[in-house]
Amino acid sequence: MANEGMKILLHICCGVCAAGVIEQLQAEGNEVTGFFYNPNIAPKDEYERRFAAARVVAERTGTRLVETGYDHDSWLAVTEKYSAEREGGARCSECFAFRLKKTYEYFTAGGFDLFTTTLTVSPVKKAEVVNRIGKDIAGEKFLAADFKKKDGFKKAVDAAKKWGLYRQNYCGCEFSKR
Repeated sequence: MANEGMKILLHICCGVCAAGVIEQLQAEGNEVTGFFYNPNIAPKDEYERRFAAARVVAERTGTRLVETGYDHDSWLAVTEKYSAEREGGARCSECFAFRLKKTYEYFTAGGFDLFTTTLTVSPVKKAEVVNRIGKDIAGEKFLAADFKKKDGFKKAVDAAKKWGLYRQNYCGCEFSKR
């Protein structure tokens, strides 16, 4: 997937997804730094549960984890106009772009070789959509991947069970919860 020995910034949406992706990237010889930026998650206590799970994964995998804080209002300002959309539509694309742009900002200041996201490990996220957005933002500096392939999601779920991670039952935003 990536060249060996790369410094990769990994946008992490939750601990479960991070579990499988970090291990895969590390197995390929890469140094991974996790970046937890998810202002879409609501309510705030849900955000805190998901961040706590991401911290467990970081500790278990020896990965540095960066968190930039919770700013749900900024996310709402961009996505609220799509609140009636079904899951997987324009709201989700705007959400992916919002989070990946912030990840790219951190990437450019951090001395990384590539950046990518755990979003594609989910069986309900379309990797081609996420990867197109990432490439639009960063070109070849975005590592396009479909982490659900080769049992990626199953491996993530297995690791989550083994480590006792919190598993959510909705994407994250209040609109997806319905």
